Amino acid sequence: MNVDISSALLKRGGEQPAQAPAQAPARIENDAQAVAVAQRLAGEFAPEAALRDRERRLPWGELDAFVASGLWTITVPREFGGPGVRNGTLAEVTATIAAADGSLGQIPQNHFYALEVLRVGGSQEQQRFFYGRVLAGERFGNALAEIGHKDFLRRTRLSRDAQGWRIDGRKFYCTGALYAHWIPTLVVSEEAGRDVTYLAFVPRAAAGVTITDDWDGFGQRVTGSGSVQFDGVRVEPEWIVPFQTSFERATTIGPLAQIIHAAIDLGQARGAFDAALRFVRERSRPWIDAKVDRAADDPLTIAQFGDLAARLAAAEALVRRAGRYVDAAQAAPDEQAEQAVAEASIAVAEARALTTTISLDAGSRLFELAGTAATLDGLGLDRFWRNARTHTLHDPVRWKYHAVGNFYLNDALPPRHGAL
Repeated sequence: MNVDISSALLKRGGEQPAQAPAQAPARIENDAQAVAVAQRLAGEFAPEAALRDRERRLPWGELDAFVASGLWTITVPREFGGPGVRNGTLAEVTATIAAADGSLGQIPQNHFYALEVLRVGGSQEQQRFFYGRVLAGERFGNALAEIGHKDFLRRTRLSRDAQGWRIDGRKFYCTGALYAHWIPTLVVSEEAGRDVTYLAFVPRAAAGVTITDDWDGFGQRVTGSGSVQFDGVRVEPEWIVPFQTSFERATTIGPLAQIIHAAIDLGQARGAFDAALRFVRERSRPWIDAKVDRAADDPLTIAQFGDLAARLAAAEALVRRAGRYVDAAQAAPDEQAEQAVAEASIAVAEARALTTTISLDAGSRLFELAGTAATLDGLGLDRFWRNARTHTLHDPVRWKYHAVGNFYLNDALPPRHGAL
């Protein structure tokens, strides 16, 4: 099936729709290559990250390079032609890109989330089709969240009429939808008197899809996290993947989603730490009472860098450890899945708690260590804190601590949802 993506409707700021890939992405053969490619791209993305943030310059060219590198294919299983890298590698790739540009690190999160939903709940035919689209260079966005209702029930409906299946509803915080070829969308369908949730893969150029570029957060300004409206959008039954049933049993959808979020925060902490190092080494003067010639020789400044470095290393270790737990849970036999997934969820929650703290603290300490000059708009150093503050609000860290404490204190398995 060929999808014409040239007619997508955009508003405010979307200078161009996502174009069909001119050629398939480069092939990533293994984990080491994935990390090396991410490091190369990060070096290319970093120089203009502050400019993109300041001018809200949408990263169309950078995203095309990102996809062409093969990194958006890395979780496609080997049996379907992908590299099937370890989850620790997925996290390291994400952190590496996020350190260079927090928005670019965020954009593929829902792409990989959709691939995990597909791996867990999709039929073999659905997996073969959508994995094939990714290997051809197409990217997934998302339309998951809804706003304006205190009961948290989804109102976006999947219904059937004489012409087939259709979707009606409105979503917000649709990160990546602006840049996507497909928009995986959470929908509810009434079945036997109750609502059942599915993930429908919607072509972003389908008639009735309206993407509004109305994201105006003070951080992660170019993630394309706007709104999507569906008005009688037609979808094929082959594009509808079970979702609710994937949470009625123990699966790795939640911990996979969350380890990517932890990696985004880790990368933003790295970026802030490295920026603080460069600034203090090259531009900062010592405090007036310090009996040293350079800020880098000030013992109090040195101590603060030591504190940040130690906690950053701890966060990195927890993310690597969490990746091993998610790997084990994905490979666990059915009779061991519940405990394995619970342990993976807790390991990821522990990592997420620490990466939240270090990303916020590193961004804030950047100002303290670099001084007033670090607030100059032309430098763009404030973006590290703004990006971290925005992203760490994605889901409350206080519930991570609750789940971890309840697991150890009361042997309570964490709930099954995308936030754990």
